[in-house]
Amino acid sequence: MRQSLGDFGEAWAAGYLTRRGYRIIDRKVRFRRGEIDLVAWRGATLVFVEVKCRRTSAYGSPQASITRPRYARLAAAIDSYLQDKDLEPEAFRIDVVAMRLDSDGSVRDVSLIENVEPPAA
Repeated sequence: MRQSLGDFGEAWAAGYLTRRGYRIIDRKVRFRRGEIDLVAWRGATLVFVEVKCRRTSAYGSPQASITRPRYARLAAAIDSYLQDKDLEPEAFRIDVVAMRLDSDGSVRDVSLIENVEPPAA
């Protein structure tokens, strides 16, 4: 069975982040209000990671897909996650792993964008 683009991207991003010192604690967390691709600890900071993977740039860069509505759904999912797990971390943030693939499916480039803020209106 073929792995979906999203599944590939999330698995690849988990390995990428682990090599950079993140400790992955959850994957594909879904709530009625939204979804979180990866949850990790980076030191004392709880990090919620959105993974964006693209084969072409026809629809813009991977990070351009983090729109205000997408960010709002992610923020709602984070609230649900913190309540569900009864967590009150000292600090938390949203990071984005944005990657583009070559036609053969290999990762052409990847960007780690830390502490993403909501997009401007």
